[in-house]
Amino acid sequence: MPTTDSAPAGQQANAHPQGVNPLLDPRDLRLPRIADPCVLVMFGITGDLARHKLLPAIYDLASRGLLSPSFSLVGVGRRDWSDEELRDYVEQAARSGARTPWRPAIWDQLAAGMRFVEFSSFEDDDAYAALSRVVAELDATRGTAGNRAFYLSIPPGWFPAVTERIARSGLVDEAAGSWRRVVIEKPFGHDRASARELDDLVGRIVRPDDVFRVDHYLGKETVQNILALRFANTMLEPLWNQRYVDHVQITMAEDIGIGTRAGYYDTIGSARDVIQNHLLQLLALTAMEEPTSMDAAAVRAEKEKVLASVVLERDGVLDLDLTTARGRYDSGFQGGLPVRGYLEEEGVGADSRTETYAAIRLEIANRRWAGVPFYLRAGKRLSRRVTEVAVVFKRPPFLPFEAAATAGVGANTVVLRIQPDEGITMRLASKVPGTQMELRDVSMDFGYGASFNEESPEAYERLILDALLGDAPLFPHQREVDLSWRILDPVIEHWAASGAPQGYRPGSWGPASARELLARDGRIWRRS
Repeated sequence: MPTTDSAPAGQQANAHPQGVNPLLDPRDLRLPRIADPCVLVMFGITGDLARHKLLPAIYDLASRGLLSPSFSLVGVGRRDWSDEELRDYVEQAARSGARTPWRPAIWDQLAAGMRFVEFSSFEDDDAYAALSRVVAELDATRGTAGNRAFYLSIPPGWFPAVTERIARSGLVDEAAGSWRRVVIEKPFGHDRASARELDDLVGRIVRPDDVFRVDHYLGKETVQNILALRFANTMLEPLWNQRYVDHVQITMAEDIGIGTRAGYYDTIGSARDVIQNHLLQLLALTAMEEPTSMDAAAVRAEKEKVLASVVLERDGVLDLDLTTARGRYDSGFQGGLPVRGYLEEEGVGADSRTETYAAIRLEIANRRWAGVPFYLRAGKRLSRRVTEVAVVFKRPPFLPFEAAATAGVGANTVVLRIQPDEGITMRLASKVPGTQMELRDVSMDFGYGASFNEESPEAYERLILDALLGDAPLFPHQREVDLSWRILDPVIEHWAASGAPQGYRPGSWGPASARELLARDGRIWRRS
């Protein structure tokens, strides 16, 4: 094709010595990254996660032009559905949950590539043979180029049966010029040993770099912004260490109970549900050293170093009675309405010892963070819904003001708000207007909604797209999972031998033992 640029070819080459046309440079952030043509096989497509999160995210990606026109979706489930019934189900989910406007042309293109394969069970060999035929048909008729991703949104107990039969059916056999990937929802095992077994199972069908473990918190814009805040600015990084930081609090609080999730939650508990993955990942991002690049391997290496340095000891002594706390919400009133206690929830046994609140004190044994405690807490039926990382700085060693002037001043704090009010708050001391020298805490606030015109994509949009692109920075690697269980396993084992969790009032901030956990260090939890 003739060029419209009148400059000689040699001058063009000198202007761009690497031979890169800036209008087509893949590094140009104005250009969207579009996934390869592929078939996404979704096990568990009839579940709540798929209906409320995954299917709306797929429509939104298509609506934003980020999926190939050849993208195809194969649903696997126990329903006696036709392809058309699957399309009706996906349409209802997308219409109710998508954030982008409904566009019939986009939907028609997306729906044309949808197929459903009925499984009487995940051990049905005939169903896997049928699945192989459907995927081959899509390769031939939709131009999906042999690329396949398998989304396992199923209970971990079914992983052995599914992975074994996927391998036996030939669905993941490597073919030149195409890729095979597996996407796994948490939990990644229930302890370190089971996590390693899970990794072995998945490793039999795809390479380690083709396994994408979904931690949806890592897809949130505000979580990714932790790296931007730390490494794109010079103002905070020199202070981000044990010389200036007093302690760090990482909180994930929910103001609701377990709802209808007793079957899942009562076998997991708060620590396994969110501390092992979400909160330890937030700790790693907050405490890691600067990576050499944002390449997945570089980011992963720094996170792994931090997690490998985490210790449970307090002043060199391991006493989990002093460094952990757990609780279980009682019946009472929340928001003016009566609520049931955990043991009264449908599906929870009277002898359950599952915690709905967990708090852990950790330290990081390295030069940057030596002596700085990290407090992690997560719970249900707490005062309000909030997820945040609060970096609390040491107080000045000397204040030239009268004591009465600084009575209303606390420690400087940087709060990274993950949800629901996404943004960053810095708490500083400032003079109160007037003739007296009186100081008071003030907040400098950045909110995503007020600062950017762009609407943040849902976490699952980013994660699904990155899995289809093969881009892994937001997915924890098996080594990170293993290190996280190394930290949590002793806590779980200790609690299993320690009787029932301590009760706490709905709408409070957890059990008394959680307050005592910080009081031993002369600190208090933030009232988020």
